[in-house]
Amino acid sequence: MEAKAILRHTPTSPRKMRLVAGLVRGKPVDQAKAILLNSTKAASRNLIMTLKSAVANYAQLNPDERVSDRELFVKAVFVDQGTTLKRMLPAPMGRAYRVRKRSNHLTIVIDKVKNPVTK
Repeated sequence: MEAKAILRHTPTSPRKMRLVAGLVRGKPVDQAKAILLNSTKAASRNLIMTLKSAVANYAQLNPDERVSDRELFVKAVFVDQGTTLKRMLPAPMGRAYRVRKRSNHLTIVIDKVKNPVTK
């Protein structure tokens, strides 16, 4: 049974978040956490927070089943565009430049591995 977590209205552009989301797509949860903890991108903090929430959601959906992070994998990660705040920045000669502050919606779906590899 899969579980998902959604983080809405994250003040990061969708393009920057998709770069980090591509690093963990299809990986085991323990490996994905290690990748995100060592990433220098600011978007990785929001992604690891949402990943931990998805693991907690999985544990809550399956209370009688004890599953480690090694047995779970990231089934899907997708980033959608959120609302865009439009602001004006003063410019020379009485003009104004438009500043678009973009946001995104992050969704992570995790599931249990069918045949986990034990080491």
